[in-house]
Amino acid sequence: MSSDPWGRVDETGTVYVRTADGGERVVGSWQAGSPDEALAYFERKYDGLAVEIGLLERRVRTTDLSAKDAMAAVEHLRAAVDEGHAVGDLASLSKRLDDLVVDIEKRRDERRAARAKAADEARRAKESLVAEAEELAESEQWRVAGDRLRALVDIWKGLPRLDRKTDDELWHRFSHARSVFSKRRKAHFASLDSQREEARRRKEALVAEAEALSGSTDWGPTAARYRELMADWKAAGRAQREAEEDLWNRFRGAQDVFFQARSAVFAERDAEQAENLRVKEELAAEAEALLPITDLKAARAAFRSVNERWEAVGHVPRDARPKVEGRMHAVERALQEAEEAEWRRTNPEVRARATGLAGQLQAAVEKLEKQVEQARAAGNTAKADKLQRELDGRRELLDQALKGLQEFGG
Repeated sequence: MSSDPWGRVDETGTVYVRTADGGERVVGSWQAGSPDEALAYFERKYDGLAVEIGLLERRVRTTDLSAKDAMAAVEHLRAAVDEGHAVGDLASLSKRLDDLVVDIEKRRDERRAARAKAADEARRAKESLVAEAEELAESEQWRVAGDRLRALVDIWKGLPRLDRKTDDELWHRFSHARSVFSKRRKAHFASLDSQREEARRRKEALVAEAEALSGSTDWGPTAARYRELMADWKAAGRAQREAEEDLWNRFRGAQDVFFQARSAVFAERDAEQAENLRVKEELAAEAEALLPITDLKAARAAFRSVNERWEAVGHVPRDARPKVEGRMHAVERALQEAEEAEWRRTNPEVRARATGLAGQLQAAVEKLEKQVEQARAAGNTAKADKLQRELDGRRELLDQALKGLQEFGG
């Protein structure tokens, strides 16, 4: 018979293992060799169970082995320990399996809590995506909102699924928001296409008129009409991109044809008017040389000659016209004043009236002089002063009358 702390072999070859309660349990029989060999064989059986339990412990603690599979493995090993044919500290193996069950349940609770937390986070994340999508559904930033909604779909796909009811409800809201935005965007661009088509038709009409006007030589009215057409063009809105560019090139080209032709004509006209201005400035200088007028008859003839040549000259630049014409008008006024003076000087009736007025004023002055002397001699200073003021006024009128007579040569 042979034995060790955990088992023995009796004389019949029966192998026993000691149990936790101090008893024994038969684990097998050995007839082929010595008792020590029998115990060694069954001890190896024990070591194999210990290795399997150790492997399961590592799997439970280091891998994502499910609790269900881990518990099934524990039960399998527990049966092997409880009923197995092995010699060793089977109680310690049972204890390790009990501890492993505790670890499995703990990890199952942790995983359950983690899944619940992840589900809650996923729910909140999806609710946030839904809220953002519903807000974007009302946006008119079509490109930005569309890009963002596509990005939200990718984010949604990366989130874990929730329970079917919650996930379906949130997805329905999310999908509905995208559908609302898509319908609004489609309607917007359909309306925009309609507006652009209407703009194209309006601009084609504007282009047709612009091209028809491009050969006009009615410079002022046509230029004004082109300004109106440009205002109408801006008010028409934009056509489709390709049509807009082509129509604008035609519209602008028609304007360029007209305005380049007008510019050429105006440049020629400006050159002609500049030459006219030079000629009129020379004529104005020739007229100004007649001043001051000493020989009215000769000056009148000379001015008539200058004026005839002046009238034969064409237009001058508008901004230069007042100055050069003003010089001629000044000479003309001087001639008129000289003619009026000559008329007054040679008109007998006017001369007679002037002579009579001067005589009347001379008599009044002499009379007032005597009255002033008499008042002062009488000591009536107030009356003398009053008469003196009247006398000063009459003298001034007399001086003017005498100067008028001088103009008549008398």
